[in-house]
Amino acid sequence: MGHATQDEWDTHYGAGRSFRPLGDTEHILFRDLAPDPPGGGHALDVGCGVGELARHLATLGYTVDAVDYAPSAITTATQMPIAAGTGRFVQCDIERDSLDGLHSSYDLIVFRLSYAFLHDRTRVMHRLRERLSPGGAVVVITPVVDEVPVERRDIALDEEEIGLLSAGWCTVERRDAEGLAIIVLRDPEPGAVAFSGKGRPSPHALTGAGVVVTDDAGRVLLGRSVRGVWELPGGKNDGDESFVEAAVRELEEETGLQAEAADACLLAILMDTAHGIPRVTGAVRVVAFRGEPAVREPKLVHRWEWHDVADLPTLASGLFTPSAHVLDVVWPGLLPGLPPVHRHTLVQPPRPDDPARAREADRLRQT
Repeated sequence: MGHATQDEWDTHYGAGRSFRPLGDTEHILFRDLAPDPPGGGHALDVGCGVGELARHLATLGYTVDAVDYAPSAITTATQMPIAAGTGRFVQCDIERDSLDGLHSSYDLIVFRLSYAFLHDRTRVMHRLRERLSPGGAVVVITPVVDEVPVERRDIALDEEEIGLLSAGWCTVERRDAEGLAIIVLRDPEPGAVAFSGKGRPSPHALTGAGVVVTDDAGRVLLGRSVRGVWELPGGKNDGDESFVEAAVRELEEETGLQAEAADACLLAILMDTAHGIPRVTGAVRVVAFRGEPAVREPKLVHRWEWHDVADLPTLASGLFTPSAHVLDVVWPGLLPGLPPVHRHTLVQPPRPDDPARAREADRLRQT
């Protein structure tokens, strides 16, 4: 049946079919879990089918809520009702319907041959264990994958799923009988969520920062690269560096200029591709620094120069594409014909002065 629809389950029960009867190990387990005194416990049977387990739990002294979302299952179950005052059959989709009509707390919650069929089993277990009485138990009875044919393994749990089911409980007891795993869970102990990776990832993308830094006259610093283009200071992130941390570090390593992280701002994240590899660039604006630019990595950059912004559209030998995209964040529209890029703006930079006016103002100051 796997993750069958409600109509398919309805057809299943409507045709007079059910599931395997209770085995000897199950009878012993539920006898051991019987309430003391009889009649003093409430039980919830999730996915009750035609009601065999619910009726058995009632004979042991439980008051039982037996739920199933297939109407034909409930119709068949009620033809052999639980003794008056000891239980009821309720049509309920435990994953989607309100649980307000159920009892507020249960001493026993049972998923017999039903847990593997739940889509959102983790969420359902969280909601139901909130209704578990102190000292109560949740029992999951399930086929295990090693005991069923390959084509029917969607009705069973593997060891990883059983481990996930058992997490967050102080007491976990397991019994194995006749191809079934019987798991008894007591004393829920939810802890803080843990964070982990999924193993060493395969390389996928290039990430780095491009740094826009200007002098007192509004001129922007560019380096003449050994690759024959002009480019901004910047480079790849190291380890767990942020874009801002990478920008400040690269600025000092490449140019000798020192800046504080507080004086740098991530304006946008830019995404394009280089030779089929995704490339992610953080556009970082540094507004204060100390020192004078010098060539610190001659294997990468021949020299550093301050450039008038108005000259950028006509630079000989061109601009490194990621640097051009970063410059376009600070001076939108300055560079025509840029290659495509995905821009995710984080901080809208202040509207800059017109580059031509800035250059004229600088000329007048020099005069």
